[in-house]
Amino acid sequence: MRRSMRRGYRAAMASDSSKVWTVFSLVAGVGAAALTRKLLDRSWKAAAGKNPPENPADPDVSIGEAVIWASLTGAAVALARMLAQRRAADYYARSTGHLPPGLRKGDKS
Repeated sequence: MRRSMRRGYRAAMASDSSKVWTVFSLVAGVGAAALTRKLLDRSWKAAAGKNPPENPADPDVSIGEAVIWASLTGAAVALARMLAQRRAADYYARSTGHLPPGLRKGDKS
């Protein structure tokens, strides 16, 4: 009976660990994306002297400006999210002694 209770406890802990990691990773990624977007907006204003396009698909925005803005924001936000999630995984690993769920060898995505 005790063994089955321990297995149930471990399963609950693994489930909690997975939920904690999901929230932690999500917050890190969203925060990094928001901060990067603010920095890009300010940089665009400083470099171009005007606000960045609100919607690059708007026909009133030149195609060159739309392509540059979409490329810049897409790459920068993706990079910032990846770096934030890597740091979050490192912090998680140092705190728990193991990699988060989904990043352990043998885990399926």
